[in-house]
Amino acid sequence: MDPITAREFVVRTSAVRRYGFLLLPDFTMMAFAAAVEPLRTANRASDTELYQFPLYTLDGAPGRASNGLTVSPVQPLSGKESLDALFVCAGIDLHSVDPELIRERLKPFVKRQIAIGSICTATYHLARAGLLDGYRCTLHWENIPDMHDEFPHLVVSSGLFELDRDRYTCSGGTAPMDMMLTLISQERGRELSDRVSEGLLCERIRDGSDRQRMPLRLRLGSSQPKLVEAVELMESNIEEPMTLDELATHVGISRRQLERLFQKHLQCVPTRYYLEIRLRRARQLLLRTPRSIVDIAFACGFVSAPHFSKCYRDFFGIPPREERLPRSDDSGAGAVTEVPAPVRAMPPTPAPQHR
Repeated sequence: MDPITAREFVVRTSAVRRYGFLLLPDFTMMAFAAAVEPLRTANRASDTELYQFPLYTLDGAPGRASNGLTVSPVQPLSGKESLDALFVCAGIDLHSVDPELIRERLKPFVKRQIAIGSICTATYHLARAGLLDGYRCTLHWENIPDMHDEFPHLVVSSGLFELDRDRYTCSGGTAPMDMMLTLISQERGRELSDRVSEGLLCERIRDGSDRQRMPLRLRLGSSQPKLVEAVELMESNIEEPMTLDELATHVGISRRQLERLFQKHLQCVPTRYYLEIRLRRARQLLLRTPRSIVDIAFACGFVSAPHFSKCYRDFFGIPPREERLPRSDDSGAGAVTEVPAPVRAMPPTPAPQHR
């Protein structure tokens, strides 16, 4: 991409904007890079330093990402930095930092009315620090149910990102790129943001309200409307699983017809598929929250902890307690968002038990 001067753009302000990034332990590298690269590319595209993006950690040590890579140089966050916005970057460990520490470190910026942002699950850290009260926010779709449970008073959307006054939150993955491109468009003009988008091979700048997840029909590999509706019901009713008869009634077909649809399109019975959904949700809770196994069992619709443990072991090959043990290697396993693809290695199971 050939550099061009800022005069060729509709630039609303020529002042350099400083976007700081606070890297929490095991932050997600992909989301961090998706936030920083649009700023770097904007500087290159305009042949002008429009953005600076200093990096910080809580103690000044190099930031370690969940994939094992480290980022440096960084500085310790003092609270005296001159910034236009400070973005907190986090990973899947929602309890890696004391909320009080986050509150104290960010308080000086809030007091000076500097915009606070979150990348990926850092929205959780801001919420626990009380910095999202009265704001609309978002985070990764896997964490939205827990966010609703822990912070029922917050307005949590399922969109890619939210720009609400001086709070900028996004869902992670590639969504930070869209959020930054939107900010560049607002601050420097659409022409520059479009050029940055082209330079990053981004076909279009997605809106904040765009969906995070792939449409269910694509995930299932089928657009059969009754099947899609049944799976949507399953995903929406995990704590209190619906019976097969209830699912069939809501979808408007017979139980036998529902079973045939699952066998034809997903090569499994509905009860097996439903159980997989609940077990994968349980694994997310095991790896990302401190909730007890009993609590997780009930939250995922199991009648008891022993029943849950047996189903979990049959499906994943290890009991729930071992899932939380430290890995013997440092491969970063478990630090990556799990793709919710159904697995068929489990023996036939009866209909789900209910409380």
